[in-house]
Amino acid sequence: MQVSLFDFDLPDERIALYPAEPRDAARLLVLKGQAASPEHHIVRDLPQFLRAGDVMVFNDSRVIPARLFAKRGEAKVEILLHRMRGLGLWDCFARPAKKLKIGDELPLAENFSARVMTKHEDGQVQLQFAWPEGQTFFAALEKVGHMPLPPYIARADGEDDKTRYQTVYSDVEKKGSVAAPTAGLHFTPELLAQIDALGVKRVHVTLHVGAGTFQPVKVESTEEHQMHYEYAEVSVEAAQKINAARAAGGRVVAVGTTSVRTLESAVDAAGKVQPFAAETNIFITPGFEFKVVDVLMTNFHLPKSTLMMLVSAFAGRERMQAAYAEAIAQNYRFYSYGDACLLERFNHV
Repeated sequence: MQVSLFDFDLPDERIALYPAEPRDAARLLVLKGQAASPEHHIVRDLPQFLRAGDVMVFNDSRVIPARLFAKRGEAKVEILLHRMRGLGLWDCFARPAKKLKIGDELPLAENFSARVMTKHEDGQVQLQFAWPEGQTFFAALEKVGHMPLPPYIARADGEDDKTRYQTVYSDVEKKGSVAAPTAGLHFTPELLAQIDALGVKRVHVTLHVGAGTFQPVKVESTEEHQMHYEYAEVSVEAAQKINAARAAGGRVVAVGTTSVRTLESAVDAAGKVQPFAAETNIFITPGFEFKVVDVLMTNFHLPKSTLMMLVSAFAGRERMQAAYAEAIAQNYRFYSYGDACLLERFNHV
């Protein structure tokens, strides 16, 4: 398919620079099954669209402070961690990358530095980090790293972003995302308690979101795009709970595109979710046959992005184009810190 089919015009003022406060006060556009027009709500209304017996699937990966600033002589180098390859060994994006040479030492803080191991023409480098003795890499990173706000949030990260660019249910033992699974940013402990009280089961899976999420699709056809790899995990217990809920007639409600990609990577030919622990580069475009997910809660995505393609596959491309046009007209806030939508899977007739 032509990538241009997933384009739309978004006024700059519709890009959210700060999150809604409180979290569940964000707006919620609801697009039901075969409905032609969306409904307008707020995230706090979500329980009214859920049913006892449904299972909600959340990505519990924790965002790390993946943006770093180093010095090479007098020049400043910006580093964005991308993909962990080993103990302290990371694929990264660097700016400016052209001036870096293999073997360069990049000081970050006292006794914390990075050595350039390899470099590539696309601005990627592989860095081996060294950190103070007696600390872990992630403990050292917490002291000097910045929250990796995406480039369209045109401001420096602040103290509040350390908590607001993190879901309330992220697992401190599952550090690894360099971008937030943003649909989950809207949930509060109170909203989660209301969902539990309905008889809706909650299940966690893990997908460590990579910086490739921000990379634009630069080709003209979706067939030419190379999807980035991300590590995903579904536990035995999570798979069993999802399969049991489905067998009993419950719906699978995925919170975020990362949950969708994890589940649809872990399902077998018979439609059963299997335990999974591997990297996935699943690329979902219109025509994809969803085997697991019935309902998707997600934020509003960038034009011509792989995520715009995923929601178009889930809810219908023309319907999503119309829904986005209405969201823009109704002054919804877009992207990571913006509003959300709740989409029932569209059955083409």
